[in-house]
Amino acid sequence: MGSNRQVGFAVINMFVVLFGIWCYAWPVRREWSVAAPLMWGWVLVELSNGIVHPAWSLAQRSYTPGVVTSVLFLPVACLLGWQLSRRTQGAA
Repeated sequence: MGSNRQVGFAVINMFVVLFGIWCYAWPVRREWSVAAPLMWGWVLVELSNGIVHPAWSLAQRSYTPGVVTSVLFLPVACLLGWQLSRRTQGAA
């Protein structure tokens, strides 16, 4: 059963990464109108990820899968959110 969960986790993460690459390659780089909402979606996902994983590790009092990358992506999400908010304020 554990192996099936690991495979499922890997497949889901692969699709998340591929979706992120697609979002950057097409909507963002081609400046589609849906690009900003997609980027804000990524900010929310990564902020949640960066908060939930460490909280889970603290609750378990041990390492949990994904905690290292979540902590690495948290500042990236903050930076992207800051840049998006500055861009939105500049356009207003």
